[in-house]
Amino acid sequence: MVAFRGMFMYFFAGAGRIVRMYRGVWFPFLIRKTIRTPREQERTMALGTQNKRTLIQVALGILILCMGYFLYASITEPWEAVERQEELTERTRLRMSNIRAALIRFDEQTGRFPGSLDSLHIWVQTDSATQAHSDSIFGSGTDLDSFIFSPRTGAQFEYEINDTSRVMMYLLSDPDSDDEIGSLEPDPTQLNAATWE
Repeated sequence: MVAFRGMFMYFFAGAGRIVRMYRGVWFPFLIRKTIRTPREQERTMALGTQNKRTLIQVALGILILCMGYFLYASITEPWEAVERQEELTERTRLRMSNIRAALIRFDEQTGRFPGSLDSLHIWVQTDSATQAHSDSIFGSGTDLDSFIFSPRTGAQFEYEINDTSRVMMYLLSDPDSDDEIGSLEPDPTQLNAATWE
């Protein structure tokens, strides 16, 4: 029994030397659990710290990209809304100018202004001279079926006439904005004058 114990001690003492000598090449499971040199411990900590640092850098990079996208969207979306509003304003003013041209032509031919925009609309669609020269009067591509309606909401433009004074006046206004053409006051300088011009 003493001989067996001596062999046992000799074997494990030799195994310990082998483990220390190869430092994890042959027995990595034994070294990681039992023997670590200070250099190996520093290296393991450095690798763990480096892995954490890389993970944090990747997470911050993704966060920066997401924040950049939201910043870009928060700047461009309101700007696109402003551009849409400006486009609608230009289209509304163009339609109001087309109605003004039709009112002027109606006044030249009849000597008065129509009683309503519906009357003007019917006259524009039935007058052969206006139909023949519609591109030069209203511009090319003008839809004469909807030119008395505001492109903002589709509501009909508001139209009033003042025929009680010497100078017949009209007021054409957009129901969705403050844009107007003409005036109800008997001032000849305001006849056919637009507020945006």
